[in-house]
Amino acid sequence: MSPAESAHFPRWHFFNQTTGVMSWLTTLDHKRIALMYFGAVVSALILGGLLALGIRLELFNPEPSLVDAQTYNRLFTLHGMVMVFLFMVPAIPAVFGNFFLPMMLGAKDVAFPRLNLASFYIYVTGALFTLWAIVHGGVDTGWTFYVPYSTTSVVAVAPVMLGIFIVGLSSILTGLNFIVTTHTLRAPGLNWGRLPLFVWNLYGTSIISVLATPVIGIVALLVAAEIIFGFGLFDPARGGDPVLFQHLFWFYSHPVVYVMVLPAMGVVSEVFATFCRRQIFGYKMLAVATLGIALVGFFVWGHHLFVAGQSTFDAGIFGVLSMLVGVFTAIKVFNWVMTLYKGAVDFTVPFALACFFLYFLIFGGMTGIALAVISLDVHWHDTYYVVAHFHFVMVGSVMMAFLAAVHYWFPKMFGRMYSERVALSAVAFIFIGFNLTFVPQFLLGNMGMPRRYHQYLPMFQSLNVASTMGAFILGLGMFLSLFALLWALKWGAVAGDNPFHSRGYEWNTASPPVQHNFHTPQVIVDGPHNYEGPPAAQPTAKVAHGVE
Repeated sequence: MSPAESAHFPRWHFFNQTTGVMSWLTTLDHKRIALMYFGAVVSALILGGLLALGIRLELFNPEPSLVDAQTYNRLFTLHGMVMVFLFMVPAIPAVFGNFFLPMMLGAKDVAFPRLNLASFYIYVTGALFTLWAIVHGGVDTGWTFYVPYSTTSVVAVAPVMLGIFIVGLSSILTGLNFIVTTHTLRAPGLNWGRLPLFVWNLYGTSIISVLATPVIGIVALLVAAEIIFGFGLFDPARGGDPVLFQHLFWFYSHPVVYVMVLPAMGVVSEVFATFCRRQIFGYKMLAVATLGIALVGFFVWGHHLFVAGQSTFDAGIFGVLSMLVGVFTAIKVFNWVMTLYKGAVDFTVPFALACFFLYFLIFGGMTGIALAVISLDVHWHDTYYVVAHFHFVMVGSVMMAFLAAVHYWFPKMFGRMYSERVALSAVAFIFIGFNLTFVPQFLLGNMGMPRRYHQYLPMFQSLNVASTMGAFILGLGMFLSLFALLWALKWGAVAGDNPFHSRGYEWNTASPPVQHNFHTPQVIVDGPHNYEGPPAAQPTAKVAHGVE
């Protein structure tokens, strides 16, 4: 949708109210911190994508062709670590949560601005330390670091685990900041029943981050101590238990799935409400389902251990609980579909990406339900079926939601509009390429091809060739999307304050926003995205909750 003809670029905004490199490096403005996070996570995405292309090139032929076995192991370890810990976990919360949470609450900033800046520098420090350790030592354990291999490997695993510990501290601080901000800085009239669904999803994500991330921090320190001091915590020869590591690791790593997915669900709720021109169907149930997913996510880690020797009873309980997550997810899917059914749909780039998110979530989620069936999991365990499932439900859905958020809030963040035609072309390449990359991997896994293998039987080559071709189509789409957005930063049309005619609270300010978000304090007079009532917020002469 083109911006209004009367739109003009504001003279003063958060980009130019203070200038100079140091004004950015020492800023306490949540929007500038969000953009610094933006640059960091996009860099991680580019690095992870290039590594993925290298992996797929090696698998183009059944026999080794480009790298040796250990180098291949290092490639997929680095790819997994960069994509999980440096991109998917912080992508939506750290960028769009930081930028829009205060604006959605009618506040001028987060509760702890200095802690917010510190969390960014902690993230960068942990990321650089982790990458240095990987490049310096060439870690080849995979991103899960399973013992006993990780404690006996000749490569430098301990520094990498310390890097993960540092990155995890950043997630904890960000989650704590979001929780306190949501409780204490809501504008007058913004009760819990009027919170935007993106805020609800950030709130659930923050609870998981604060409660679960310390566990991976402890595990990282234990593995490092095992390597450095030889404690024998996971060595059965010295009274340890390697399965203990799996329990501790997955107690964090399954809830962290929802650290990635819940913010993505919040983005999709905002996009559907805006481009269906109605309040989201079943608002209360979506909020309850968000908290339900956050809660149940802590009790399903055992479905990663179906072949690790746990009892039949335990396996059955974990299988049932895993399917319960599907119930809460189904509630969300039903409400989104009903929003589409009764809405006046405006087909735009963010809307298309939100629909693609729905496709990947449902497809990947159904394969996850299948993996929760013990008999099927035994057959598919450690095959490419698991790789495809993980990439569909995690990378596919999170990437679609991340791109939807970028295209939805780009006009608000930068005050410019991108080319719809070029952006839609890029999205088409991304969708086609992603399916062509990972659908063959479902078939490979069902045929029995193990994951993480450097070479494979010739019978698997045709599907691997298709997967590699899909990866390059996906890479082309990502490059085209990046080009369209960079072009828009300089030459895009002026967006105006609300080019999408959204009723979300964050659109009540200028594009780009002023330094403290609003010219006047906000009072909330209506629920989010109510297209039948009065405007969602109106200015007031009073100062409330720190808004000036």
